[in-house]
Formats: sequence, structure tokens, C-alpha cells
Amino acid sequence: MLNKNPQINNLIKECHRVAKSKGWWIDTRNDGELIALMHSELSEALEAMRNHAGKDALAEELADCCIRIFDYCGSRKINLEKALLKKIEYNKTRPYRHGKKF
Repeated sequence: MLNKNPQINNLIKECHRVAKSKGWWIDTRNDGELIALMHSELSEALEAMRNHAGKDALAEELADCCIRIFDYCGSRKINLEKALLKKIEYNKTRPYRHGKKF
């Protein structure tokens, strides 16, 4: 059973608060650009893996991706915590690999 108090929404609020305090939300931001920035953090994580940079470097890039996702959700009032909990519960009902190769 999932912890019913994961507090992801608190992380979302904090990430968005910090981004705003650093001037990233003075102007309206384009959704496509923000998604691309999330993607770029995953590309940096892949490069860390390719360069054998170690788990700490990989974790830092993955954290950067989460921060960008959380900031975006905070700006758009997206309840990611609710969606994550719902999706996790749904995934428990799916068949093994649900017909996908990868």
C-alpha cells in the first residue's frame, strides 16, 4: 500500500517558489520550451551515464529533471501528486509488461 502522504505537492510548491525567486517567472513561459528543458535534463543524465560519471552525477541530473517538472506543475497548478498516486495504483492492475517489448 502506498504512503498516502508522500508530500510531492510540498516539493512542487518549493521548487516553483525558488524558481520564481530567481527570476524565472518574470515573463510568461512557453510550455514547449519548458518541456524541452525537462527533456534536456534527461539528456544530461544519459550523458552522465555514457561518461561513467557515477551515481551521484546521474542522481543530480535526474533531480534537475524533477525540479523542472515540479516547477512546471507549480506554475500550471497541476496536481502531480494525485496523478502519480492514481497512476501507480492503475499500474498495479496491468498485466505483466502489458504487451510491450520495452
